[in-house]
Amino acid sequence: MKKSLAMLALAVSFALSGQAQALTKDEYKVQKDRIEADYKASRNKCSAMQGNAKDVCQAEAKGNEKITKAELEQQYKPSARNEQKVRDAKADATYDVAKERCDDQTGNAKDVCVKEAKAAHTSAKADAKVTRANEDAAAGKAGTTAPATGTTGATGSTGRAASSVGSAATGGSTSVSEARKDAAEDKRDAQYKVAKEKCDALSGAAKDGCENQAKAQYGKK
Repeated sequence: MKKSLAMLALAVSFALSGQAQALTKDEYKVQKDRIEADYKASRNKCSAMQGNAKDVCQAEAKGNEKITKAELEQQYKPSARNEQKVRDAKADATYDVAKERCDDQTGNAKDVCVKEAKAAHTSAKADAKVTRANEDAAAGKAGTTAPATGTTGATGSTGRAASSVGSAATGGSTSVSEARKDAAEDKRDAQYKVAKEKCDALSGAAKDGCENQAKAQYGKK
């Protein structure tokens, strides 16, 4: 798993190498063609492999392509939406590789492996949503910091501007709070599924006790 994550990180490092300027259309096309060529080359290397090692290799190649394409789009057309797509691509790529590696196992060990991979994916996606909510809230506050210039009456334009600022700030805070709450719930549900899956390796009273403990730990009825 560590090796896979390291390979994914290496594949996307071009976006962190000081290319802060937005790309031109021609530069974008050159980069996109390079990414597709790199993907084909990586897939060709997988052809010499056999069994699950080949499947893992192909998943890594596809994951690298998804990440680099998402980062290219963000560099070409920077936006909060495209930045979110970058985070999602990283989470999806890591999950696809981890899930593929689970095929090296069998029985309950494989089932637990898949649930753990899914839990990690859920956690990464949840964290990405919280990050997006924080960014949106910060952008909203930045857009409401301009001082009011009108002074007409106690409840004139200045008062209305101040009210607008307060309303925007409150709305941003609520969004972040909700995102954090949803993220915590999603993570808890995913971890519960992992714990419950582990109980399937047991039977009888031991399995019942395991499941009851999992329910108590994660607040399930």
